[in-house]
Amino acid sequence: MTNYTKNINNIFYIFVLLHLIFWTLVPSLTNQNLPLDTIEALAWGSNLDWGFNKHPPMSAFFPEVFFQIFGSQDWAYYLLSQIFVIISFYYVFKFSKEFFNNDILGLISVLLIEAIYFYNFTTPEFNVNVCQLPFWSLTVYFSWKIYTSKEIKFTDCFLVGLFAAFGFLSKYLFFYLLVSIDLLFIYLIFIKRERKFDFKYLITFEIFLIILVPHLIWLNNNDFITLTYGLARTGLEQSSVIDHIKFPFIFLIKQIGLLIPFLILVWLLIKKIKFKFNFKDKKLLFLLAINILPILLMLITSVVTGSKIRTMWMTPFYLFFGTLFIYVFKSEINIKKLKKFAFGFLLLFLLSPSLYAYVSLSKDNKRTDYFGRQIADLVDRRWSENFSNDIMYVVGDEWHAGNLSYHLSDRPKWFLSIDGKVDKLDPSGGLIYVGNPEILKNLCPGEFGKIAKQGICMIGLRK
Repeated sequence: MTNYTKNINNIFYIFVLLHLIFWTLVPSLTNQNLPLDTIEALAWGSNLDWGFNKHPPMSAFFPEVFFQIFGSQDWAYYLLSQIFVIISFYYVFKFSKEFFNNDILGLISVLLIEAIYFYNFTTPEFNVNVCQLPFWSLTVYFSWKIYTSKEIKFTDCFLVGLFAAFGFLSKYLFFYLLVSIDLLFIYLIFIKRERKFDFKYLITFEIFLIILVPHLIWLNNNDFITLTYGLARTGLEQSSVIDHIKFPFIFLIKQIGLLIPFLILVWLLIKKIKFKFNFKDKKLLFLLAINILPILLMLITSVVTGSKIRTMWMTPFYLFFGTLFIYVFKSEINIKKLKKFAFGFLLLFLLSPSLYAYVSLSKDNKRTDYFGRQIADLVDRRWSENFSNDIMYVVGDEWHAGNLSYHLSDRPKWFLSIDGKVDKLDPSGGLIYVGNPEILKNLCPGEFGKIAKQGICMIGLRK
């Protein structure tokens, strides 16, 4: 390894280390409570299954692993989120270096995406979108190895199947990346006939399906509840004719808007906007397949169905946009403008956590201002005064009941509902219901209380 390569690598590692430190410390110091999606993931994780009412299981699995190590320490889950982000950054960097055979262009490719909203301001909230990030970058990286290899390796096919399955089990929208990559290979093999079909490709599909089997069984046993939830979130059932135009237009405007800081950094880097598209260029075809085609498929989905595409769903879709833009404008990159680029990057790099801290400290009506720990302490105290057994179960919505599950010292399992599940619960375990105070007050057979507009019904073994 040359000194030049070492220097570039060192800059990258300093960058990701600073990113991890800033985006772990800032929310840890300025937030009162974990964000909604993280509490939701922890609630699911307390009672792990192969799926949940809203999403597949991976986004619950990793927070639960961290809970077993760190317990209810908020900083650990901000750290978890940043670990996922920097793993994805590492594989974007690794891919880009190999793609360009140029270390500095590889570094710039990953520095550019730090300017995209999804990879800074929204990263403290570990959720299904953040959970996809490393698997998205890993799937692309090993697909690229298959794409460029003269001899297809079993390990590359195995790893694509593995990471694709993990990504899909994080969020079903991962499917858009997989379809895009498959369409590229189908185009080259069966239409252009520039590649020969290799039966090792089937390894990817087989591994993918094998890993998905438990979740597919769970889906069938639970009336495909996650798919129903996903369709409900699109507003598909209420869509009108105008929605087929309105929602795709809004989608496009939002995508352009969130890319403005990124485009400013690109503008600081190039001499002039000049490019040529050569669709015979296999490198360009791959970049278009992993960057533009998934977004285009999302747009087509919105046009055809009239469904609303939520902005946060696009979180992993822009991971390789830096690589795409560097490749397209490679001939126009002005090395003399690197100082301006570096200055612009540093400004945005420092501005994002500063804005996050300001918003967190200046506004007091956010989810992250919820007094989850203090409420759990009050419940713990009241329980100790009245009951002798441990709290094993908490029932209610993911936010209020989920916060109790996370903060209570007994770490009870969370349930949205225990209808049809009572026989499976330990009769010696204490149970807490959280919900409408007017309803719970009349139905509660145990100790009732009201905290933060929520009714709390405690049922346990009396002292």
